[in-house]
Amino acid sequence: MNRTFIAIIGLLLLCAPLLAGCGGSGSTANNSTANQPAEGATAEPNGQNGGLAGENDGNAEHRIVATTVAATQIMDMLGIDLVGVPTSVKTLPSRYDGVTRVGSPMSPDMELVKSLKPTEVLSVTTLKYELEPVFENAKVPASFLDLTSLDSMRKEIETLGERFGKQEKAAEIVKAFDATLEHVRQATEGKEKPTVLILLGVPGSYLVATEHSYIGDLVRLLGGVNIVQDSKVEFLASNTEYLHKSNPDVILRAAHGMPDEVVKMFDEEFRKNDIWKHFKAVQTGQVYDLEESLFGTTANLAVGEALEALLPMLYP
Repeated sequence: MNRTFIAIIGLLLLCAPLLAGCGGSGSTANNSTANQPAEGATAEPNGQNGGLAGENDGNAEHRIVATTVAATQIMDMLGIDLVGVPTSVKTLPSRYDGVTRVGSPMSPDMELVKSLKPTEVLSVTTLKYELEPVFENAKVPASFLDLTSLDSMRKEIETLGERFGKQEKAAEIVKAFDATLEHVRQATEGKEKPTVLILLGVPGSYLVATEHSYIGDLVRLLGGVNIVQDSKVEFLASNTEYLHKSNPDVILRAAHGMPDEVVKMFDEEFRKNDIWKHFKAVQTGQVYDLEESLFGTTANLAVGEALEALLPMLYP
């Protein structure tokens, strides 16, 4: 499987939970103000009223649109106002109540985005392949945050803090991450490292997540060893015979899009495909379904809770 195909599949996985919820009642309510920018949503200069200080021009006005939930949460923690946020069934920070919803992360409504006259649009690197030409064609300035790991998210938060005069807030967030990491290091010190298989599923299909994926990074931080080594991409197609040869100690199943449906799909696959019963993790009962709200496809501010949840799975 070539890297481009893998990237496209990764993009589809990212948008699945949002596409599934766009037709729901929650998204309908969010779109009630979709055609008008929220009053007062524009950041004021010099950091006043939650506004942003420019990197080179302290008086510059910033009109920022965040197109993913994770980016929105980060901007909220930094105390930065936005003029546009993603449409999502997930609860967004109350700071952005009434702010214009611009559509799903993978397919934002570009006419609506342009109408907000943004000085910058924030997305994530996992969606760059798909969205960069879209933003370029619309002549909309876009930045892609690298949220593929905790370390990369830390760096992005520090960079955003420096750019927008929120260094102290950024330092507080990073300090909390460091405290969490120190806790898990102490909790896993001296313990035998488990081998781990991570399955990432959406309705109808699933892939294998490598250590370059966000969940793979969490496993690595806890001392787990991903059974997929020497890969440079986030996700790979599943080959059960190859996976069985690696015989992992633990199997993690991450359900996205429609979690209940995907868990049923996993259960059926494990029941009908005879090879799974020969996996050590299945025989020892170390197969775990991950909660979607904690284990997204990109890093997010729930990382501390996610690590705490993973700890007893890897070290029962």
